[in-house]
Amino acid sequence: MNRTVKLIYVLCIIVLMVWNSSIQAQGKLQLKFHPDKTFKIAQFTDIHWDNNSKNCDRTIAVINHVLNNEKPDLAILTGDIVSAIPAREGWKAVATPFIKAGVPWTVTLGNHDAEPGISRNEIFELLQTFPLFLGSKGANLSGCGNYVLPIQSSKGNKTAANLYCFDSNSYSTNKKISNYDWIHFDQISWYRNESQKATASNQNIPLPSLAFFHIPIWEYNLIVGKETTMGENHEGVASADINSGIFASMLEKKDVMGIFVGHDHDNNYIGIHKDIALAFGQVTGVDAYGDLDRGSRIIELKEGEYSFDTWISTKKGQAFKYNYPSGLLYDDNSVEYSPSINVSGLLQGMEYKYYEGEFNSVKDLAGSKVLKTGIVSNFTLEPAKVDDYFGFEYNAFLKIDERGVYRFYSYSDDGSQLFIDGKLVVDNDGSHNAQRKDGSVALNKGFHKIRVVYFESYMGNELEVGISGLTIRETKIPDNMLYIKK
Repeated sequence: MNRTVKLIYVLCIIVLMVWNSSIQAQGKLQLKFHPDKTFKIAQFTDIHWDNNSKNCDRTIAVINHVLNNEKPDLAILTGDIVSAIPAREGWKAVATPFIKAGVPWTVTLGNHDAEPGISRNEIFELLQTFPLFLGSKGANLSGCGNYVLPIQSSKGNKTAANLYCFDSNSYSTNKKISNYDWIHFDQISWYRNESQKATASNQNIPLPSLAFFHIPIWEYNLIVGKETTMGENHEGVASADINSGIFASMLEKKDVMGIFVGHDHDNNYIGIHKDIALAFGQVTGVDAYGDLDRGSRIIELKEGEYSFDTWISTKKGQAFKYNYPSGLLYDDNSVEYSPSINVSGLLQGMEYKYYEGEFNSVKDLAGSKVLKTGIVSNFTLEPAKVDDYFGFEYNAFLKIDERGVYRFYSYSDDGSQLFIDGKLVVDNDGSHNAQRKDGSVALNKGFHKIRVVYFESYMGNELEVGISGLTIRETKIPDNMLYIKK
């Protein structure tokens, strides 16, 4: 770089720093949904920057490619960013592509960031001098950098979504318990308070939110191999060896739709566990270990919806396009869509047939005598006359408002099967304790036949039937989706 170019670059940085300080002082540096109600985040993780490495230019090229092609509204760097001395110079180098691209950016720290002669506190003190940096040290809690970034609505100044950023800390002080550290109780308490305030200000409705930190939580082990899990999985989950409780709190508060971490360079998969998406980012740094292509995970939020699309972005293009809450590839054109049924003169409700007998499978109901029929508003066992040894068949027209792939589940004790337009979608048959099974089907807009067959054997009886889709967060099938002929 010649002297003139260097001078121009330095002047540009100075102008950006002055501009950034000015708008931050005026409170104008805000994240905001676009008029089309979208907001795009690029997650960069495990950069492992070393100023003395010959690979620095290649890592910067990866970051620039993502910024130029995806044009995110925010970049989030989820830990293990600068891992070698001189650390301050490394942070300046990493900040440069985001500043030059004019992209607001923020950071959550990893287990290696405080190793090259700089503390977690000092890192944030340095970062807060950089243009377009939105993070903060946050509250006086375990770690450093526990804070919330609000995203404003496309119209007005109302907060429409929250991004929770945590310090997942580094290593446990007691190796008998765990090697890696975890999110501590004071951080969890802070999140619960922030979540409660956000819910209270949103007419007591949980505000759509995401969470970002570095070290995965233990629950990531539970999505491996599930049908709703997608992406590369080439190493184990390097989490703490205990359950920290942060997942349970997020589940209880019902605002966090997805958790995004780094740390495991050879994993980039995403799955859903108990209605929360758990995702790894895409390793970014060329000097980091691992065989995956270098790149970023992209998350696109939708204002006013408990929904987001996400994909992996590398120089090879986009991959593993995934939708929450459906847990499916949202652009899979190879899916065969079930045609809707032309039907009119409907009213809300569901028809049922009631049986009694000792059944071992839902198929056993076919040859049994129907003891009772009737109409109910939804799936219920209330018409049963006994506690054990009975069965039901439910039939209705299911109203689908938007063409797409939908996921259905049944949670039953004992067996159940769910059919859509005559196709078996969920097979939860057999004598068993309460358990969940799910399945997916592509449906055109309109009405579709839904049929559920259920039987209860001995001890315990339960049935719940639910749905999720591109714009439907997982829920019990509501009454206003079920219809019968007048």
